[in-house]
Amino acid sequence: MGWIGDTVDSIKSIQIRQLVTQAVSLGMIVTSALIIWKALMCITGSESPVVVVLSGSMEPGFKRVHERQDTGEVDVLTKGDNNYGDDRLLYAQGQLWLQRHHIMGRAVGFLPYVGWVTIIMTEKPIIKYILIGALGLLVITSKE
Repeated sequence: MGWIGDTVDSIKSIQIRQLVTQAVSLGMIVTSALIIWKALMCITGSESPVVVVLSGSMEPGFKRVHERQDTGEVDVLTKGDNNYGDDRLLYAQGQLWLQRHHIMGRAVGFLPYVGWVTIIMTEKPIIKYILIGALGLLVITSKE
């Protein structure tokens, strides 16, 4: 019958103890992914430690930087690279400049094209479900 028949026979021959073991293994995989995500949140201090940027409008740009000679304070005015105007509409009401304590994070690096996986799974959810189903089937049918 081939690979599919062998897989069906393998699923039929699963004992209760083996089924529980497989379920625990699957749970550990999911829990490990969540632990890694939460650890990244704690390390970066952000609720979104990994971000996929879809357009150039989210790339940071500094329009002006002013340093006060007497105090050494730095005032920053931000502007997205693809935006026509500055970002003052996003600041608190009445605020014209950002100071150092307003800046919450910085980009540490980037991995080009890795975000395409997220984009494809978001735009075509069937691929996400097929991938999750295949991983679940792999865990269930493994004989360890």
